[in-house]
Amino acid sequence: MLKSTAMKLDILIIRIVFVLLLAMLGFLLVPLGETSYLSGFSPEMRRFSSALLGVVIALGIVGFEMRARVVTLKTLIGAAIGSILGIVGAFLIGVLISIQKEAAVSAGMQTFLTISLAFFMGYIGLMVGAAKGEFIDLSVLGGIFSDKNSIKRDYKVLDTSVIIDGRIADVAETGFLGGTLIIPQFILTELQQVADSPDSSKRQRGRRGLDMLQRLRNNSKIDIQIIETDYPAVKEVDLKLIELGKELEAVIITNDFNLNKVSQLRGVQVLNVNELANALKPVVLPGEAMRVFVLKEGKEYNQGVAYLDDGTMVVIDNARRLIGKTADIAVTSVLQTTAGKMIFGRLWEERMENGETTESQFNIHDSRSTAFRKGTRDLRQNTIIEEME
Repeated sequence: MLKSTAMKLDILIIRIVFVLLLAMLGFLLVPLGETSYLSGFSPEMRRFSSALLGVVIALGIVGFEMRARVVTLKTLIGAAIGSILGIVGAFLIGVLISIQKEAAVSAGMQTFLTISLAFFMGYIGLMVGAAKGEFIDLSVLGGIFSDKNSIKRDYKVLDTSVIIDGRIADVAETGFLGGTLIIPQFILTELQQVADSPDSSKRQRGRRGLDMLQRLRNNSKIDIQIIETDYPAVKEVDLKLIELGKELEAVIITNDFNLNKVSQLRGVQVLNVNELANALKPVVLPGEAMRVFVLKEGKEYNQGVAYLDDGTMVVIDNARRLIGKTADIAVTSVLQTTAGKMIFGRLWEERMENGETTESQFNIHDSRSTAFRKGTRDLRQNTIIEEME
């Protein structure tokens, strides 16, 4: 961001110096000094009028330069070729006009037609060439005029929700998230408003989001940019994100379900962090052993409920007496729903008492190694000791 600000400042200084230079040339050379239209002006007024003319011309050139910076190289080449062909055509037609006898066309009319035709043909050639410039194939030139702007940049725009969530920082630090991370100024404004909220929970979430941004900025391996682009006519922040995604051809990273759907309807690609988390959840198969902390009572009689680190609910039969304790369980089934994954199991010692698993007889679908089974037995023994204590 600092490099971008410094570059903008340098460009602004160059433009100001260019305008002042043309104004000084106009003041010293006085191109309007011999103009009959300014015959009533004093020599000093003609100097200042010439300087003003230099400023106007310089501003026009700067405006054209600002517009030319944002167009592609193909458009510039097409506009240049079109304008040259238009001027050449105007010159040839002007020659035909100039050779006419003065009796047929007066000298003043010939001059007017020639100049008007030059402007007309040059303007038409410029506009048509710029419009058709995208059809130019620059590859035939061997890459000499390769258009860097034609290369699709990998931009990813961060939503407020995904910044507050914080998991995006972990994903980015692992190197799985490539490209340039874009943070619009209106997202920063929304984060600041949340951080300044009188509600303590919102204020804490907003400060967490600002901390996550600082964490991303401190990582030298992550290319992150803060842009000032805004859409004053659009009030909703989600709609501004969609408009920015369309303009930059960027991907929006969020965990907002509604923004996900609206963006897809508007033709903007979305990466949902929740979908990534679901895809990376560890696979739990029936028969596997798990160690969980029984947190509360389940809905059914004598059930206990535990949660994994990723928030997955684990429902355990006959575990009500172990609420507040750690228990080893055997997974009996796994239920995948739209809201997430649920794991059902029962206490490991019950499975052993029923004779489902012995040292000499194992389920044919049990993929656990002998070392894993030994570790599970040790884990179960430690749990029994904890309960006795």
